[in-house]
Amino acid sequence: MLTDKAYEADRIRELIQEQGATPNIPPKSNRRWKPCFSKRLYRERDLIERFFSKLKHFLRIATRYDKLAVNFLAMVQLASIRLWLRGYESTA
Repeated sequence: MLTDKAYEADRIRELIQEQGATPNIPPKSNRRWKPCFSKRLYRERDLIERFFSKLKHFLRIATRYDKLAVNFLAMVQLASIRLWLRGYESTA
């Protein structure tokens, strides 16, 4: 489970481990014992956050006009495809 420093507490780490996941939370600078932390995984979290930020620029998704979950998922998929294709557009 990838989270930011705001969720860096022993009780939250224990809860995540009880549910069968491995916490990857950056330790705070004032913490004496520094638990395991993967910087590579944490950088990948940033990519996911950026994707959701771009996805929210589509008004229909941000305001959730669609009543049915199936229709909403279809719009998320279309917006995701459009974002993915935007990366392959020709600049010339």
